[in-house]
Amino acid sequence: MTGFDFIKCPLHRYTFSVRSIREWVEKECEGKVLNLFAGRTKLALDEVRNDLDDEATADYRMDALAFLRTWKGEKFDTILLDPPYAFRKSMELYKGILCSPFRQLKDEAGKALKPGGKAITFGYHSVVMGINRHFFLEKVGLFSHGGAIHDTIASVERYLPVIGN
Repeated sequence: MTGFDFIKCPLHRYTFSVRSIREWVEKECEGKVLNLFAGRTKLALDEVRNDLDDEATADYRMDALAFLRTWKGEKFDTILLDPPYAFRKSMELYKGILCSPFRQLKDEAGKALKPGGKAITFGYHSVVMGINRHFFLEKVGLFSHGGAIHDTIASVERYLPVIGN
């Protein structure tokens, strides 16, 4: 791991609506970005936006796992994964529609990502894509919201698949 950023900022149900988080993620992203749980905040990036919420600004309205499994377009330089962090959040933000199981999302993400690309994952945990999936941790961002509020943790990983496998 090469970096660690600690940033104090408010908490908001739409992660990227918080200016310091939005600026951090815009700085970390490279090239064409797949924002798999796009929400309502448009980023200053070349992004393809997917979200089930019909009030979100999105190019696609698919379940995230279905999107990854069916995407036939050009591979992405960066994939942003900012799913609802808990079952309750999933039910609240997506009006009762359950979001894809995170483990399966991690298993499929490499198929839509260029070799050397980045996966940036947000959550209340530090569970990463992992070396078994050929992802190598480069940076952790810790967003402290103060008091008894859970921190938001972001991991930035580089996808380096074994050539010939």
